[in-house]
Amino acid sequence: DGTVRLWEVGSGRGVWVGEGHRGGVRSVAFSPDGRWVASGGEDRTVRLWEVGSGRGVWVGEGHTDGVRSVAFSPDGRWVASGGWDGTVRLWEVGSGRGVWVGEGHRGGVFSVAFSPDGRWVASGGGDGTVRLWEVESGRGVWVGEGHEGGVRSVAFSPDGRWVASGGDDGTVRLWGMGTFEITVRTYPASGGKRP
Repeated sequence: DGTVRLWEVGSGRGVWVGEGHRGGVRSVAFSPDGRWVASGGEDRTVRLWEVGSGRGVWVGEGHTDGVRSVAFSPDGRWVASGGWDGTVRLWEVGSGRGVWVGEGHRGGVFSVAFSPDGRWVASGGGDGTVRLWEVESGRGVWVGEGHEGGVRSVAFSPDGRWVASGGDDGTVRLWGMGTFEITVRTYPASGGKRP
């Protein structure tokens, strides 16, 4: 319905409703300090909301198709977004300014995630690839290929040494950050046993 809603965990009470997206909201994320919520919508925008009041702070425009995923950097300075337009974008939390655009996915970007040290953004795309971007410059560092179908989710290990990806092909793949090379392990969906 185009809204972002905050709910109190203890009671289930609705605290506020953020209105402004024109179309479905596909992703929300809290900032590490809990002050902000970012949202990404079908209306091609990224929005920032103040948790305390529900006030809309800024609207980031630039994606040419719906926004599928948003994530905050560990230090809370940046928001990354991935869109159906195949781009990854970095936004400055303080101003809402678009910092860089990462291009290369041949299809929508389904998931974005920051490394624990905040130096990298990983993205998973409809083209079956996992890509790594340098936060400081927006430079694409490597492309991981091997999924047969879209990559729906990416996540870093807590120590930042690995990126995990989950795909439409029913596999989970683990990629080594130290080498920026090929898949280390693949876990099939059937049976959940290691190969």
